[in-house]
Amino acid sequence: MPGFVNVDKYGDPDVKHDLTVFPWPWAANSVDQIVMHHVLEHLGETTEVYFNIIKELYRICQGGARIFITVPHPRHDDFMHDPTHVRPITENGLALFSKASNRQWARENRSNSPLGLFLDVDFMVINATYILTHGWQAKLDRQECTQEEVYSAIDRFNNVVKEIEIVLEVVKG
Repeated sequence: MPGFVNVDKYGDPDVKHDLTVFPWPWAANSVDQIVMHHVLEHLGETTEVYFNIIKELYRICQGGARIFITVPHPRHDDFMHDPTHVRPITENGLALFSKASNRQWARENRSNSPLGLFLDVDFMVINATYILTHGWQAKLDRQECTQEEVYSAIDRFNNVVKEIEIVLEVVKG
């Protein structure tokens, strides 16, 4: 991507680095924006590695930094059929890394894993956009179904949502 430091462990990127090797080659609090377009679902096959990725994202980002994540929806064939996809990424899964949410859930005696508190990281989910498959988007555009019917289909069927775009904000001090 022009204007960004492009990173990959393959090919000829600006920085050749395996993001499952720690620490990452950037200073703490040195990054104000990250774009992970079809990256995160390929990383963190084990929980320990995934948690280290989350901690490194937090370490290198400045407070207020934005992280733009695009991933295949975990119930779409694009996710399920690619053997390099090792972890489903969802809005609710990333919300587990919010200290404010962790504290609220504790007050409500909810059983959500307080990963933000456990790992001492803090990310706020700013936005999550579901990109529908062409067929479902066309039905919605032609008003053959309502938004509520699409939400119901998302809960019940595979291949309704193709991708999820999630925006995180880094919360520090």
